[in-house]
Amino acid sequence: MLGTIIAAIVVGLIAGFIARAVVPGRQSMGIGATILLGIIGSFIGGFLGALIFGKDLQDGFFQPSGIIGSIIGAIIALLIWGAVKGRSGRTV
Repeated sequence: MLGTIIAAIVVGLIAGFIARAVVPGRQSMGIGATILLGIIGSFIGGFLGALIFGKDLQDGFFQPSGIIGSIIGAIIALLIWGAVKGRSGRTV
């Protein structure tokens, strides 16, 4: 169990860091938010992988994915986060 948690944190850190490097612009996030971004990206990647490839549906849609799926999911999560944050900062 502890090994799974440590692996999720490490994969989350790597995926979140790569996603932040790929997406243009400045993201004001600390290391904890970067890890969380990568972990969320892992679940988004697992969900998309199950939808696209139709694998592992017996275990449910929300599953950890590999590092590539985690990075893609983290990029999607970061783009969504940036769009939501950008809207909330505007005043009329």
